[in-house]
Amino acid sequence: MLKVHTLIYSPWQENTYVVSAENGDCIIIDPGCLTAEEQQHLVNFISSNNLNPTKLLNTHLHLDHVFGNRFVCERYNLGAEAHKDDEFWIEQTVPYAAQMGMQLEQNPPALKGYLEHNQEIEFGGSVIKVLHIPGHSPGGIALYCEKEGFVIAGDVLFRESVGRADLPGGDFDTLINGIKTHLLTLPKETIVYSGHGPTTTIEHESKHNMFF
Repeated sequence: MLKVHTLIYSPWQENTYVVSAENGDCIIIDPGCLTAEEQQHLVNFISSNNLNPTKLLNTHLHLDHVFGNRFVCERYNLGAEAHKDDEFWIEQTVPYAAQMGMQLEQNPPALKGYLEHNQEIEFGGSVIKVLHIPGHSPGGIALYCEKEGFVIAGDVLFRESVGRADLPGGDFDTLINGIKTHLLTLPKETIVYSGHGPTTTIEHESKHNMFF
């Protein structure tokens, strides 16, 4: 059985996810830890739960979801994996942060590998399926685990809202069509873990999200 742990970081209140298996292996998803204190919080959480990070995955590469990428890669000897269509964001992280009034020393490291639509990641006796859903970001993905009944949706879908589509490479119609095609068709009881804010379910969003 997999467990999904939520850690909230940075002024953007970004949800960093640690998905752990019964043997202690874990996947870190979208490490948003910005400060040294937040980085240490992540380390303390992993060590106190006797976890062993084996993968670093990004649902997309907007700066608030990659603040901790370099730290995690260096601390746990990992390489980040994300969709190739978001790779252009890596070199824009430092200048984009500067536009937001933030000073970052380095961009995130280059990707170790790419995540592709319908790719299956075997982990902890379950399969996590990659769903490419652009619109918020060109390489936006969701990570769906049918066996455990959850999807980590990044900034694609929020509780009663959706991701913004006005950033470079965004497109509102593409986003909505992708959500309808790949997320709202999942079992209604599927738990949705979003990039910001509380969890929700596919059933709740089908009934109460104003965008559908």
